[in-house]
Order: sequence, then C-alpha cells, then structure tokens
Amino acid sequence: MSIEMKLQFDREAIIQFSKQSAEPEWMLNLRLEGYDQYQQLPLPKLDKTKIDKWNIDGVVPFRTQPSVTAIQELPEEVQKVLAAEDNVDKAVLVQKDASVVYTSLPDSLKNQGVVFTSLQDAWATHGELIQKHFMQLDSKVDSHKISALHAATWSGGVFLYVPKNVEVKVPVQAVFYASENESGLFPHVLIVTESNSSVDYIDNYMNENAQTMIQNGIVEIHVGEGSRVSFNSVRTLNNMATDYTFRHASVGKDGRIEWLLAEMNDGNTVSQNTTHLVGQGSSADSKLITIGSGSQKTDIVSKMTHTGKNSDSQMLVKGVVKDEASAILNGITFIEKGATKANGEQAEKLLMLSPKARGDANPILLIDEDDVKAGHAASAGQINPMQIFYMMSRGIPKEEAQRLIIYGFLAQVVDAIPNKEIRKVLEEAIERKVY
Repeated sequence: MSIEMKLQFDREAIIQFSKQSAEPEWMLNLRLEGYDQYQQLPLPKLDKTKIDKWNIDGVVPFRTQPSVTAIQELPEEVQKVLAAEDNVDKAVLVQKDASVVYTSLPDSLKNQGVVFTSLQDAWATHGELIQKHFMQLDSKVDSHKISALHAATWSGGVFLYVPKNVEVKVPVQAVFYASENESGLFPHVLIVTESNSSVDYIDNYMNENAQTMIQNGIVEIHVGEGSRVSFNSVRTLNNMATDYTFRHASVGKDGRIEWLLAEMNDGNTVSQNTTHLVGQGSSADSKLITIGSGSQKTDIVSKMTHTGKNSDSQMLVKGVVKDEASAILNGITFIEKGATKANGEQAEKLLMLSPKARGDANPILLIDEDDVKAGHAASAGQINPMQIFYMMSRGIPKEEAQRLIIYGFLAQVVDAIPNKEIRKVLEEAIERKVY
C-alpha cells in the first residue's frame, strides 16, 4: 500500500540542520540515508493494529528553540515534574521541540566522569562511542519507514554515560515537550554504562497545547558487565499527538535493566520495548501500564530475548481501556539455543470498563532450548460485578468502588516509581483518564 507523504523538509534542510549542529560527516550521511530509505520502506508490521492512516510525517522536524538559564524560565508544568525531592541536586535535561534548552549536572557527577548532555553536544568528547552504538540495535536505518524517518530527523536527544565503578546516587531526569502546532519531537536517547556502575534515569513527555504533533523516538541502552540501569518513563501527550517509541537494551554479563513505563497518552500510541539478555547471568524486569480512552488505539510489544546462560526476565503489562478505545498487549519471551538455565516469566492483563472497549492480551513463548524455565499468564475482561457489590455492601459508592479496583489493578506498577513527583504526575494522569 502506498503512503501519502507530507514531508515538510527536504535533503537541503537536513544538510543545513546537520551543519548547524556541527555533526560529523558519518552522521550527515546516515541522515541522508534515512531520508532516502523513508521514501522506499514500508511501515512496521503490527499485530492487529493498522497505522497506515495515522499521522507519520505531518510535522515540522527542525523547529529550534532558544536556551534558558534556569528551571524557573520553563513552563509551569515542566517545573512541576522537575521539582526536587528533599532539595536533592539532580541532573536535568529539557528538550523543547528540536532543541535541548536546559541542562544541569552536579559537579559531584562531573568529577566522576559522568556525562549527561544533549546527544548533539556530545560529539567532541565521545564521538567514537556514539558512532559505535548509535542505531546499532533493532531500530536500524533500514528497519522500516518510521525508524528511517527518525534517522533523518532526530534532534536534541540524550547522551548518558556512566564510567566503570561509578554509582550515580542522584536522580537523572529528562523532559521532552512540544510547544507549537505541527511540532515534532524526535529525540534519540543513548545510555551507555561501563562495568559495575549503576544509574536511575527518568523521563517525561508532554505537549503544551491541543495541537497536532508527532513523537518519533528511539532509546538505546547498553548495560555493561555487572551494571544496573533503571529506566523510567511517563508519557502524557494529548489526543492530538501520535507517539511512536522504540526502546532497546543490550545487557552484559551479570548486568541488569529495570523498565518502568507508563504509556498515558490520549492519542494513538505505538510502544515497542526489546531487551537482549546477552551476557551470562544478565537479568531484566519490565513493568508497564497503559490506559486507553475515547477512540484511542494503543499497540504495545514487550520482548525479552535470552542469549546468555542463567539469564532471567520478568515482564508485567497491565492495561485499562474505556469508551471505544482499543489496546493490543503483546508479550514475547524468546530463549535462544544455548541459553541454558534461562528463566522467563511474563503476564499481560487487560481491564475493559465499557462495552465498546476492545483489547487483546497475548503472551508468546518462543523456546529453542530444553534446559530452561518459562511461564506466562494473560487475562482480559471487565471488572467483576461481585467485587463492586461487595464494596458497595460495605458503604462504598459504586464510582469510588470502581476507582479503588482500578488503582489496585495498577498499583504494582505505580507504587514502584521511585520519584515522588513523577508518581504524583502519573496518579493525576490515571485520575484524568479514568474519570
């Protein structure tokens, strides 16, 4: 099927933006390759979700913005999620449209060699490391139309580097927000940790006005031997936004990644999250929640690929849909030949609040090795009326009873969020979307 293109840029605009950003030649060549591939490649194939009529490219990708010198100069809703807990001096990065407009990194981390900056500002100090890892996991330039477009138009982004034996004890937080009509957020997040290090990363995505925008982002995480990365993300884009997100992680020997993801957009959302447990003894824990409302469509894929021996993965996905919304929750555990003693557990659970809401919870096990453990669970249905009846018999109004049941359903993920301010933002999003 041919897709009508609405590109508001051309090769010359890409070349100009790349030169203004002082990018190396290999990055310009990659951008131009992405531009060419975009016009030829098909859309990604999604299970039971058609995106051929979704907004793919109807935005202005290179809309730059001036920097600010203090958090107080940022919009109030951005300041809200950046509010420090207990006066902690945390690392902060804020991207507005195509520009990173504010960054802050405590001296204590700088002195240990930690880097937390715009990806576009990291060429001078870490160019070789970026070239080694940039778009090298699943979402390569030639993967599909959306990844090719990202390669051509990415901007701002995050480069987080943690050296060997460094434990980052303060919060590391990024905020991405679109401010104008037909804005595009195209951030590329690259996280690299060396051996025996650890870091907790948090990000938020939002847009100011009810205007058309697209988020097309890629996350790549490389977890070194014996390292731990906690990746937390809360998205609250409005119903005029379309969100395409592809997250990937590669975990080395005895390394660990913890995903905590809240897909709370009001617009159509594609979220694909893949972890490669490459090293022996590597592990991953993934928790994700989503709430669909209106006519919103959500397609979520969580995948764990086991290559290393004695690797372990735990996956939990919970979704709530109401009105005429639909959600597809696919969980995939793939244990490759040779990954002996691997263990993979997954569960997908979907709660439907109205008769016209639709959803599928699909657990998938792909096992190519005998000496392993694997398990899955799935459920999809409406709230049990007996639960409502029981709570009403104890004097709880029906609406409050339903609210408590939903919060209980989602609590396993919500309560795991480490940052109080982020947890509050998520709780407000749940309240807004459910009622």
